[in-house]
Amino acid sequence: MKDKTGRELSGNEISNKALFRIKTVLLELWVFKLHIAGYVPFHHYRRFLYRISGVKIGKGSALHMGTRFYKPSNIKIGKDTIIGEFAVLDGRAPITIGDHVDIASEVMIYNSQHDIKSANFATVEDTVKEAVVIEDYVFIGPRAIILPGVTIGRGAVVGAGAVVTKDVPALTIVGGVPAKEIGMRDESTLTYKLGRAAWFR
Repeated sequence: MKDKTGRELSGNEISNKALFRIKTVLLELWVFKLHIAGYVPFHHYRRFLYRISGVKIGKGSALHMGTRFYKPSNIKIGKDTIIGEFAVLDGRAPITIGDHVDIASEVMIYNSQHDIKSANFATVEDTVKEAVVIEDYVFIGPRAIILPGVTIGRGAVVGAGAVVTKDVPALTIVGGVPAKEIGMRDESTLTYKLGRAAWFR
């Protein structure tokens, strides 16, 4: 038996590949079920399912309808945090989201990607996976994209539609493609709470 590059595989490699494939298919099935559950318009039900799937969710935090995951067990969300509709939280490497974070609708947070310089466009399991950290009081605007390995510092703001390719320092406002500094935020404002989750959203 050969791999996709044409290299002959040993018996041990074939067994490992088969076991990995089975685990991957089972994870895909579970993630598909979570995707379907994400359309149930009852926040407490969805949050319960996400928690038993391994997502760590702090007190008072809410994930609105349509949230997508690739590997739930690597995702940690602090308290009083809101994840907007149709957000994508990758999870193939750790994603840590702090307290009082507001992530708007359709934000995509990735921590794995294909190697475009690879001769065979290396698949996800072959690429380096990099953790993403979003610290407390961050706001990420609609349709922003956060790429692998990025840390967004405390109180930073990411503008709508921005593509964040590198770390964002605390209290910095960034926007654009790729995201660049466009302003600063006043630290004295960072004492708020986002409030209770909308139950049917």
